[in-house]
Amino acid sequence: MTRAEEEARRASSPPLFADVQGDVAVSFEFFPPKTEKMEETLWESIQTLSPLGPRFVSVTYGAGGTTRERTHATVARIARETPLAAAAHLTCVEATREEIDAVAEEYWASGVRHIVALRGDPPRAGEKYRTHPGGYENAAALVAGLRKLHPFEISVAAYPECHPDSPDPAADLDNLKRKIDAGASRAITQFFFEPETFFRFRDAAAAAGIDAELVPGIMPVMNYASVLRMSGMCGTAVPAWMAHLFEGLDDHPAARQLVAATLAAELCRRLYAGGVRDFHFYTLNRAELSYAICHLLGIRPTPPAHVAAA
Repeated sequence: MTRAEEEARRASSPPLFADVQGDVAVSFEFFPPKTEKMEETLWESIQTLSPLGPRFVSVTYGAGGTTRERTHATVARIARETPLAAAAHLTCVEATREEIDAVAEEYWASGVRHIVALRGDPPRAGEKYRTHPGGYENAAALVAGLRKLHPFEISVAAYPECHPDSPDPAADLDNLKRKIDAGASRAITQFFFEPETFFRFRDAAAAAGIDAELVPGIMPVMNYASVLRMSGMCGTAVPAWMAHLFEGLDDHPAARQLVAATLAAELCRRLYAGGVRDFHFYTLNRAELSYAICHLLGIRPTPPAHVAAA
């Protein structure tokens, strides 16, 4: 088939998302707000995304426990005031095992049954990670410790392009397997921008004997410069074509948002075509992009349950 014939075939084929059946599950990640205005934005986003019926929503935990109280307050409020399953991030950074166990006990007492267990990043940028004296040495040890406390559902992190602290991909996969073997239910990946990145990782994980659920983490690009910084810190490759697509949009936020939604939705569509049925969205506490992408994936709001009259 010539290139012209291939283009003609595509032009006459169904729309890009026509074959997406809505048979997917999604989850959303938020971060604890620092101000009243940010808290208002967060709860507006939660209220917007809640009708989509996510499997769970998670709340991040700052380096060194810097957001511990705010994370706990946000997660507890979600558990208390919404029908959503709330998942709390928990890290090993700058805390003893007893201190971390105490936080986990507080979550359990608040009705939280899902923990995203992470090693965490050094509290000061540029430093090497060091295990806190008397603390959990890594995420696998944290998972094992949580399993001894309560029957938490536990998610862990995975890195399709290798964690910056891992010497090589094989060592990184070995670390992931230790977390799964310690009792994690699933692994949520770091964000990435090309579907082949996830497919290669999925194949490598299977070859390494990892049979747990691998959920791709999706990061809609709200700010290209910010994504470049984050990608540099976590070792995520940013394709050269992305710079061209966002060029000239700094002063056009609405257009930038349309481009961001298109790119992330197309990534999800191609992952769907490759058999992926679960997606985790890094929302940055904004609902619009994630909501639009979910709509294209066939997800629609579930109508509220009506209580029958007596």
